Amino acid sequence: MEKPLTQHIVPGRKPLNLKAYEKVGGYQSVRKALKEMTPQEVQALVKDSNLRGRGGAGFNTGLKWSFVPMGPDAATPKYLVANADEMEPGTFKDRVLLEGNPHQLIEGMIVSAYAIQASISYVFMRWAYKLAAREITQAIQDAYEAGYLGKNILGTGFDLEMHLHTGVGRYMCGEETALLNALEGKRANPRVKPPFPQVSGLFGKPTIVNNVETLCNIPHIINNGAEWFKKLGLTEDAGTKLYGVSGRVKTPGCWELPMGTTIRELLEVHAGGMQDGYLFKGLLPGGASTDFLVEEHLDLPMDYPSIQNAGSRMGTGTMIILDDQTCPVGFVHNLQHFFAQESCGFCTPCREGLPWVEKILLAMDRGEGKPEHLLTLDFHTKYLGPGNTFCALAPGAMEPLQSALKYFREDFERHIHEHHCPWSKTTAWQPSI
Repeated sequence: MEKPLTQHIVPGRKPLNLKAYEKVGGYQSVRKALKEMTPQEVQALVKDSNLRGRGGAGFNTGLKWSFVPMGPDAATPKYLVANADEMEPGTFKDRVLLEGNPHQLIEGMIVSAYAIQASISYVFMRWAYKLAAREITQAIQDAYEAGYLGKNILGTGFDLEMHLHTGVGRYMCGEETALLNALEGKRANPRVKPPFPQVSGLFGKPTIVNNVETLCNIPHIINNGAEWFKKLGLTEDAGTKLYGVSGRVKTPGCWELPMGTTIRELLEVHAGGMQDGYLFKGLLPGGASTDFLVEEHLDLPMDYPSIQNAGSRMGTGTMIILDDQTCPVGFVHNLQHFFAQESCGFCTPCREGLPWVEKILLAMDRGEGKPEHLLTLDFHTKYLGPGNTFCALAPGAMEPLQSALKYFREDFERHIHEHHCPWSKTTAWQPSI
């Protein structure tokens, strides 16, 4: 099994320095792309590889690049931004790459910037990733000193600046246009589209925002070709994927596996199965903002079309496991509290709706739920759904809620009828006289 992304990452060991990275083939894709290929050829190769964005949307990366204006009349400077603001609850895959092999990301960014002829690049990193920030800072400095960054890279005439920018802890910065606003020093609100960032992004110039895992795939595609990359996957989706599992499993973690590995294999083989005394109840397949899947879905491949056809999204590919001794209402309430807190407040449905949902779930958890609350929650899953908000934060927040109401509705009803949380050891709620 080939593991191109993590083959040089050893837990507990410092990442490869520049010299060691070069010895294992590091920066060869930069030499190949800049000296032997045109930007259009790089774009075409990545498009043909069927590399889909690993940040959650799953859009074809090369196709996304093709929307950037090219040629002498295109606006300059152009920008490339690596989205390392990994704040999706349950997601920790990019951290593995950032801390374990920072030069791989920088190499991928150089080639990607060349493909769209960007001259300035940024790594927009989550504030809490202190170790990753130190490793990236050192790697960028080493790359400048070696001539991989700066003016006239490798004598090819291509220039690229690279900067690290750490955020201040806003989930909204995972949305690419909100990220660009934050990078400009503004409030992290999403922008109205069109215009799309590929045409008018950072400071009004053409900009590409790609996920860390996406960019780390680029050197391997350049070096080995599109067909090689396609063959790594087990289904129609290409490449490998960093999958993660968290919750009450025996060996939670993150593994690079072929795209299309089944949920059952991830849960029972790599994560070791459920901890003793706990039974599987459900899972969120791609972080907190995805719909629940249950027992009947365990043999599905973890790829974009299979999970979508089951009524959820693969998202980041990092699963959160719900066990039989964790209250589904409390589980979802915890998520909705997070989403309500992280709303930027730009649009009314998200700003007003998420706190309302969170308060209803809190009331249920306390034994104060009413039958009509279920109807209100059902209404919100539609009112805050796709097409009613400026960005995907609120629709994403509704995914675990709407699917919990579908698969675990009896648990919600028990909270209402029994006037307490059935999973709580406290006494039942008593009405005041």
